[in-house]
Amino acid sequence: MRILMVEDEKYMAEAIEHVLKKNNYTVDLAFDGESGLDFALSDIYDVIILDIMLPKMDGISLLKRMRKDHIKTPVIMLTAKGELNDKIIGLDSGADDYLPKPFQTDELLARLRSLTRRKDDINNNDILKHGDIELNPHTLSVYCNKRNFRLTLKESQILELLIAKAEKIISKDVIIEKLWGYDEDANNNTVEVYISFLRKKLNNLDSKVLIETMRGAGYRLSVVKDD
Repeated sequence: MRILMVEDEKYMAEAIEHVLKKNNYTVDLAFDGESGLDFALSDIYDVIILDIMLPKMDGISLLKRMRKDHIKTPVIMLTAKGELNDKIIGLDSGADDYLPKPFQTDELLARLRSLTRRKDDINNNDILKHGDIELNPHTLSVYCNKRNFRLTLKESQILELLIAKAEKIISKDVIIEKLWGYDEDANNNTVEVYISFLRKKLNNLDSKVLIETMRGAGYRLSVVKDD
């Protein structure tokens, strides 16, 4: 799950980034509205945490521009404590939730889980299912036939993306943008290596779920049907 946090208080943003990474989220930071908009318009994020008061472009203007450009990424708006008007304007501008400052990180994590449940239409335990496999993205475990394998973070994120887009073809470029963002070290070979690891683990679980290579297009999940 990839998160963008747009917050000009660098110490606070980096502290929250640390907490989110410990909970297996991938995080990008932007410290002003213009940079935040550039990141947001890439449309590679699952949730955006957006402060209202930002240099260069305020959070409300950023949010309106996102929605004008048909970026539907869920947004948690950070508002000043007790500022009801900020909450109303934020929600009316397209925010999905708001969180008054200061806040506890446990509450932020709960709100992130709530938004991603709604976005991905998964059950209350955050377990993603496809065919005979179940993926718990928080414990990085995949289950099948009463057995399980522990995945690496990137393996879990790739499988989560494939399940969320089940039966659709996901290109290598989309996987790179979603999981690595602007990390220049990631390339097509990187994706191929992780796909190979995932295939071996699914095979060792005797799963009927396959990761198909669609030549020239990308990858797709399919399920082997019983004869």
